[in-house]
Amino acid sequence: MTGSMFLQHFTNALSVASLYALLAIGYTMVYGILRLINFAHGEIFMMGMYFAYFGIAMFHLPWFVSFIIAIIITALLGVAAERLAYRPLRDAPRISILISAIAVSYFLQNFATVLFGGRPLMFQQIPLLTTIMQLGPIRVPRLTLIVPAVTILLLVGLQFLLKKTKTGMAMRAVSRDYDAARLMGIDLNFTIAMTFFIGSALAGVGAILWGLKYPQIKPDVGSMPGIKCFIAAVLGGIGNTTGAVLGGFVLGFAEIMFVAFFPAASGYRDAVAFILLILILLVLPAGLLGKNTTEKV
Repeated sequence: MTGSMFLQHFTNALSVASLYALLAIGYTMVYGILRLINFAHGEIFMMGMYFAYFGIAMFHLPWFVSFIIAIIITALLGVAAERLAYRPLRDAPRISILISAIAVSYFLQNFATVLFGGRPLMFQQIPLLTTIMQLGPIRVPRLTLIVPAVTILLLVGLQFLLKKTKTGMAMRAVSRDYDAARLMGIDLNFTIAMTFFIGSALAGVGAILWGLKYPQIKPDVGSMPGIKCFIAAVLGGIGNTTGAVLGGFVLGFAEIMFVAFFPAASGYRDAVAFILLILILLVLPAGLLGKNTTEKV
């Protein structure tokens, strides 16, 4: 492999890893507070792609207006899922809320099929964002550089929110101890709803960036990215936002470099995620940055 080919693959890996990190944070934020694997996160991501697509195609909104509205609606969809499907089961056995999460996932996927049809649609390409640039010996779409920059900005903003604001402090308190947080006057419903809002908004951003990079949209488009980002969250230590970012980058680089060094085996790219999951569970069950703790079930 030549140096220019390696740089080409490296920039692509950086872009894919950034997308995984954005989506993995949504998984890990919800788990950190509710101890719930939100299996509907991939489908919320999928709905975000459709919202952005129809904002331009049907309502003829400027692309930046459509993208902002799509992010907000995606965030509100996450809040609605929490309010309707998860909140009524908050005090139920954990298996009940887990089944509810799976049900929401299937409902959204089938709802999208009925509402939007099963025929694949092509996400609009924005020349300003997708123009090919020549950087020395390599040619890369501008989006390849935009994705990591957007991811870094959002992660810095998220860390500021978690560490420096009252809402962030409330989220961290609730993640430590429900009852103690309630006794300290923290509004659990609002705090949990804000967690879903932020996590789903990040999924909305990720959906738009994913659509620009991989433009085909269909009702099951969120299934594999959702699974991979769940794996990324587990790799880093689910419940740990920094770990989710690390897991996303490990997974993204592992996948792209596998394809780079073994192009004949590119059809097995998705298997890399599951192999990494098995290895991390065997060697470090709590993930790269997770803590081995005994949890009462």
